Amino acid sequence: MTQRKILVTSALPYANGSIHLGHMVEHIQTDIWVRFQKLRGHECHYCCADDTHGTPVMLAAQKQGMKPEDMIAKVREEHLADFTGFHIGYDNYYSTHSPENKAFSEQIYLALKANGKIESRVIEQLFDPEKNMFLPDRFVKGECPKCHAKDQYGDNCEVCGTTYSPTELINPYSAVSGATPVLKESEHFFFKLGECADYLKEWTSGSTELSDGRIQPHLQAEALNKMKEWLGEGENTLSDWDISRDAPYFGFEIPGAPGKYFYVWLDAPVGYMASFKNLCDRTGLNFDDYFRADSKAEMYHFIGKDILYFHALFWPAMLKFSGHRAPTGVFAHGFLTVDGQKMSKSRGTFITAKSYLDGGLNPEWMRYYIAAKLNSKIEDIDLNLNDFIARVNSDLVGKYVNIAARAAGFIAKRFEGRLKDVSGSKLVQQLATERDNIAADFEQREYAKALREIMALADAVNEYVDANKPWELAKQEGQDARLHEVCSELINAFKILTIYLAPVLPKVAERAAAFLNLDGLRWADAATVLPEGHTINPYSHLMQRVEQKQVDDLIEANKQSIQSAQPASGTASAEAAPAEKSPYAPVAEQASFDDFMKIDMRVAKVLNCEAVEGSTKLLKFDLDFGFEQRVIFSGIAASYPNPAELNGRMVIAVANFAPRKMAKFGVSEGMILSAATADGKLKLLDVDAGAQPGDKVG
Repeated sequence: MTQRKILVTSALPYANGSIHLGHMVEHIQTDIWVRFQKLRGHECHYCCADDTHGTPVMLAAQKQGMKPEDMIAKVREEHLADFTGFHIGYDNYYSTHSPENKAFSEQIYLALKANGKIESRVIEQLFDPEKNMFLPDRFVKGECPKCHAKDQYGDNCEVCGTTYSPTELINPYSAVSGATPVLKESEHFFFKLGECADYLKEWTSGSTELSDGRIQPHLQAEALNKMKEWLGEGENTLSDWDISRDAPYFGFEIPGAPGKYFYVWLDAPVGYMASFKNLCDRTGLNFDDYFRADSKAEMYHFIGKDILYFHALFWPAMLKFSGHRAPTGVFAHGFLTVDGQKMSKSRGTFITAKSYLDGGLNPEWMRYYIAAKLNSKIEDIDLNLNDFIARVNSDLVGKYVNIAARAAGFIAKRFEGRLKDVSGSKLVQQLATERDNIAADFEQREYAKALREIMALADAVNEYVDANKPWELAKQEGQDARLHEVCSELINAFKILTIYLAPVLPKVAERAAAFLNLDGLRWADAATVLPEGHTINPYSHLMQRVEQKQVDDLIEANKQSIQSAQPASGTASAEAAPAEKSPYAPVAEQASFDDFMKIDMRVAKVLNCEAVEGSTKLLKFDLDFGFEQRVIFSGIAASYPNPAELNGRMVIAVANFAPRKMAKFGVSEGMILSAATADGKLKLLDVDAGAQPGDKVG
């Protein structure tokens, strides 16, 4: 396997507020990808920093009676403590207020200026007459000029994503004083982004051939579509970019322009370079190998969808026309909602990372849950707190760590901790053969798919446990050899599952490796079996269950910023009993159109349907919703004695019900709709030919 050289960054958290779980989505997503690359043996460096400049930081420091430098140093420590608490493994976490960043910002600016891409103009800018200061974009608010959403910031709309000048806002007001701003002239410096349009059209729609022969698009499909909208198909629609701000301002002064400062969005992405240069200087890495124009190293930025414009247009243009290389890929993700409500620091609806950690909740619970929701698309994900409890307890405790617990004691007590060679085990081979498929999922950031596949393997291992019952073998005379074999298979299976989960659960993986008596874990080791006589160490429990009280306490700690979503009213049961005097079920109480619209019904294709062992009512459906695959249990076994006949059929399912734990059978991720007939049977609803998985019903 060709070793790749990779530089990875996450967007820089701003240095005037706490880290919340919305931030953590991105940094967990990035960290999993980086850990996977390192587990595969690639040279991968993960750099980040606090974004420290701008008027908000200046005003926040004034309010606290501190120098900005002292405040950002304090905030950086707090941010890093939160990220470290969630096991984010940066190779360097730095600050944009650094000598490296100042040097690179000036260097890039002067190179752009020499390349004819900078010009100065006298402009009219919004000025706060009460505070006697020019207002940065984010300190002017008003109505979006495109979609007319209210209360939007002066640089871009959170609703439609449009970027604009603050002077284009309708009914603007100062976010500092509330006063109506006035226009005042000032000299500003502009980056001629419009002249970069042809290059940006080429770069945004382009790709890079990697050292292993794969083709990496620079942008996701959804991001590319947005760029085409912004760039336009024919005539250039890009405006030049104002990169300067007037004093008073906390930042870097522009060379040769006293009283003028680099706009924070110019030096913030340059902070990626600065953080990496700081790492290079400490470790001996060659910075130019990663940033010179002809570099073959890979460089990826993980960002939120709200800053796509800056990373997919401004940043590549800055790099290209200052003599540097552009990114290999920009990976955007959606927002996090909590029980259906948007996470937003500015709106005050967020759960802080610190409150989660202070509440004693295991950070790897959240790492797993977020990963189980993430894919390569730009989609919002929801933290459903009931689902969080059910999924973590079912998958991690009930399925994964339980495997080691069920086998380790017998190995220790009966076989002196020594394993039997099980290289011929079909179970172990089944797990090992999925190594490349799961690797491809992690590589493509399809974490939800990877974890579904891993948990399906864990299900297979637990089925093997139930079929072979080591606790019964231990009681039977003459079955020691078989007991030794079964338990050795389980320990090897646990090792493979641990390798697959290691990017998501790094601390559990470390403790599991110590239990397995291994120096460390490598992805390649998923294809190997522990040798005859290998000694494992005594087992201690690797993970506790999530308790409802812990989640309740977390909600209480953040009650000022979270409003728990109310359950939908008027939800109909798929198994309604017939009325006593009529063959038909009575009509439910009146529901409004809004009630109906809360239910998200989708067409799904049955990939596999089978009876559930131990239940006379349930059928297990593996369904393809088009955008993802799910498992749903439905109590219609009496109506379909031959469940295999349903394979390939289209059904209608409710897609937005919270997952439900089905006793010992697993988690059901929705509800399949059926009609209750007069004779008490349940019949699946049909869809017309042409309907496809994922189509919305309504």
